Amino acid sequence: MATAVAATGVLLAVQAPAPAAQASSSSTFRSTSNPVLFVHGYTGDGSNWNTMASRFRNDGWPSSYLDQWTYDWHQSNATTAQQLSTEVDRLLAATGATRVDIVSHSMGGLSSRYYLKNLAGAAKVDAWVSLGGPNHGTDSANSCFDTSCTEMRIGSAFLTALNSGDETPGSARYATWWSPCDTMINPDSSVPLSGATNTQTACLSHTDLFMDATVYAQTRDMINR
Repeated sequence: MATAVAATGVLLAVQAPAPAAQASSSSTFRSTSNPVLFVHGYTGDGSNWNTMASRFRNDGWPSSYLDQWTYDWHQSNATTAQQLSTEVDRLLAATGATRVDIVSHSMGGLSSRYYLKNLAGAAKVDAWVSLGGPNHGTDSANSCFDTSCTEMRIGSAFLTALNSGDETPGSARYATWWSPCDTMINPDSSVPLSGATNTQTACLSHTDLFMDATVYAQTRDMINR
């Protein structure tokens, strides 16, 4: 998550240099594959997904099916969820698809979960992925004061409401990935959700979660069922 304010311990999602993607020997994209909407985390932007999107393209996904969305990460995750709803509708109209897959990193998991739970998003999402999401809060958010970041604090009103009742509502398929070496999400147990497929990765940093080739392949295979 981190260069600009690493000293503060704040949750970040900055882009690491992208290694060259390996070309796939055969396409894994199918007629039933959904467009993918990528949702970055705190302090990030759509370019965080350059490496993963490149891997999807090498595996046969058309660029029109890969939406590296950027939003204002200072604002409440509830506000971002409203904007996400508009972006999902735009992507569906542009591709002619009936549902999207959402792949989120860090704080991006919170706005997208809010969309599924509170804005009828579950009907438009086939698969939802959280890479290192502070789904139950993180103590790394104690030193930042943007509205979005305070919502990531353990026990915040936002998270209490988001996690009340069913953590994985609707018919969408939910999956999370968490790393024992992710120092931005504390505790590690914050990431897994009840009702989701929860996977522990190798010893990866917070930003490695969207750069790692193994996590990519697992994410691709999960959303492409």
